[in-house]
Amino acid sequence: MSLIQISHLTFGYDGSYDVIFDDVSLQLDTDWKLGFTGRNGRGKTTFLKLLLGEYEYRGNITASVAFDYFPFDVSQKQRNTIEIIEEIAPECEYWQIKKELSLLEVEEDVLWRAFDSLSNGEQTKVLLAVLFLRENHFLLIDEPTNHLDSLGRKTVSNYLKSKKGFLIVSHDRQFLDDVIDHILSINKQNIDLQKGNFSTWQQNKQRQDVFELTENEKLKREIKTLTAAAKKTADWSNKVEKTKKIGRDSSGIKPDKGHIGHKAAKMMKRSLSITNRKEKAIQQKSKLLQNVEKEENLKLSPLQYHKQTLLECKNVSLYYGQKKVFEPVSFSIQKGDRIALQGKNGTGKTSLLKWILGEQIAFEGEMQKGSGLNISYVSQDTSVLKGTLQQYAEKEDIEYSLFLGILRKLGFSREQFDKKIEDFSGGQKKKVLLSKSLCQKAHLYIWDEPLNFIDVLSRIQIETLLLQYQPTMLFVEHDAAFTQKIANKFVELKS
Repeated sequence: MSLIQISHLTFGYDGSYDVIFDDVSLQLDTDWKLGFTGRNGRGKTTFLKLLLGEYEYRGNITASVAFDYFPFDVSQKQRNTIEIIEEIAPECEYWQIKKELSLLEVEEDVLWRAFDSLSNGEQTKVLLAVLFLRENHFLLIDEPTNHLDSLGRKTVSNYLKSKKGFLIVSHDRQFLDDVIDHILSINKQNIDLQKGNFSTWQQNKQRQDVFELTENEKLKREIKTLTAAAKKTADWSNKVEKTKKIGRDSSGIKPDKGHIGHKAAKMMKRSLSITNRKEKAIQQKSKLLQNVEKEENLKLSPLQYHKQTLLECKNVSLYYGQKKVFEPVSFSIQKGDRIALQGKNGTGKTSLLKWILGEQIAFEGEMQKGSGLNISYVSQDTSVLKGTLQQYAEKEDIEYSLFLGILRKLGFSREQFDKKIEDFSGGQKKKVLLSKSLCQKAHLYIWDEPLNFIDVLSRIQIETLLLQYQPTMLFVEHDAAFTQKIANKFVELKS
């Protein structure tokens, strides 16, 4: 066991007024299985790069271990996988490599195939295996689940359970619960470190939020009461003070100015006491709600289709050249269906969605698509996003103010609106695609892995939205918690 000491870490990007981290001090144990969570754009990847020494910062980071970052940057991917492994970890013996790959359910033959011929899931598993073979290294794992199907996620989570000495960024709640024993969260105003998994952190966060909201309401009432009391006391004091200026009353008796002065001073003292209590309450209130995340409700405008059946596929198979991508499948999409399209990586889920949308792919079978069917699509790919948000809204013919309003509810700051989309984080780019879809009125929503890179709070907001409006959907998503809540029908592709 050794420690990673972070003292008074302060960092902001050049040319930006935003300070990403301000005087952060933490102590991390290199034996921990540490989860890392927080809203998109809060600086999770930046924090990892600061540990790696890629940016200049104020403060100190000291560690007796070296850091490795996942995904590892592989050059010359056309080389055989074994060559790449030997380059990354030359001290490892062949039997060790075989053992790690077997734990990840990767066949030995991948070692003799070109690395770029491996699926994204296979590449993920190979790099995790080899990086864990390096001794005296602390592994920084940045969103490994985005290219893994449900079975792959379970395999990797089982593998990580047997390991220690890593920090993992993931937004998959089930995955984090299975893997971690400590959690680090970037909140609105601070960084919080707790023992436990994601669920225990979420329960603690909800309890703290409820306490602060209750305390906030109590202090608001107290401040209102004290404000009224202070005003009343001040009014009384002013009235008493005025009586000192009266000569004689109607009976001819001259007022006792000493007594009046004493009474006025007493009232002023009480007024000052009330004011001090009020200021103290205001100060207490200012310390509340700084990290309370508002789960603002999203809205959707699904269109009602004039028929019960929107789309029907009968014995459909797709082909790439002579290769059949998946075995024939039949299904229909009825009004109100929320269909989860499932299958291992490489079984053609994305290809089927694109074919339904009209992309030219060789096929056999039959598809009947309803006439006048409006479809809203969220792609897996964000690489095409460029330019400003306003330019994108104009290109997609969506209402700009509505588009920005949805992004705000999904955690965007107003400062983000002035940036180019290509400078956004992976999660922020995905939110752009999702927000575009939420702006569109459609009979059918087709979403391809919509939650890749999306933070947990936004996932919960999207779940709430879909359960409230119940649009007709066909989607691919490997987040088990999301799929279990949203899908009311399942279609599985088999290769």
